[in-house]
Amino acid sequence: MEKFKDSPLPNIIELRNIDQSYDGGKTHIIKGLDFLVEDKPAQGQFVVILGMSGCGKSTILRYISGLQKPTAGEVLIHGKPITDENRVAMVFQQYSSLPWMTVLDNVALALKYKGVGEKERKERAMEMIELVGLKGHEGKFAQYPTLSGGQLQRVAIARSLIANPEILLMDEPFGALDINTRLQMQDLLTSLWHKFHPTIIFVTHDISEAVYLGDDIYIMKAPPSNFVEHIPVDLPFHRTRDTKRNPHFVELVHEVEDRMVKVAQMSKVEVG
Repeated sequence: MEKFKDSPLPNIIELRNIDQSYDGGKTHIIKGLDFLVEDKPAQGQFVVILGMSGCGKSTILRYISGLQKPTAGEVLIHGKPITDENRVAMVFQQYSSLPWMTVLDNVALALKYKGVGEKERKERAMEMIELVGLKGHEGKFAQYPTLSGGQLQRVAIARSLIANPEILLMDEPFGALDINTRLQMQDLLTSLWHKFHPTIIFVTHDISEAVYLGDDIYIMKAPPSNFVEHIPVDLPFHRTRDTKRNPHFVELVHEVEDRMVKVAQMSKVEVG
């Protein structure tokens, strides 16, 4: 993809000339990758990353969260390198709550590390617990089967938003959920996006989910990986289940599917 051009909007996330190699540079998983997400005031952005397994989608999220450093290149949050002070929480496909702690204590944990007093952090945690639909479960241990899979992901979302309401990273967070729970979680996520206006970076393999949730979709090719397709999703900002029945929604799903096939064929040619 072409290099990013100047824009009047401030940058919130920027990856510059990223390389990733695990064998001393002989083989690159990611090569020369640039990625820029601008800060849209009072709106945020919902960016979805698609691509075949092993292309580095999750690695991109780990860079932004500070969990992994690239072999070469820069990762910036608000124009500054990642430090312990500006790390970004991440919601994984696997349940990541601490099972020996209650829902309330899990959600409040980030505030505890920031030195927020007990009374304030519990009040703020309860507000977030109510927002994600877990009121009445705050005293339960955050473990399966005490809580369902969907409830555990609600805990993870609440914990991430309270830690950093500006950026939310999600790595296939609904992949292990049944279809009804998955649809409920999609609607919850859109409602939280409309309320808090965070910048969300979301990895999924589900094309329909990508179109329903995102306002920008990026597709990665096989290693040495890079972004090769960018598809703006020109659907209304506020979306409901009826959005999925809109003919333009169906057209966009088909367009993304066609581009995914194109990228897969491109990757086969490069490997061949």
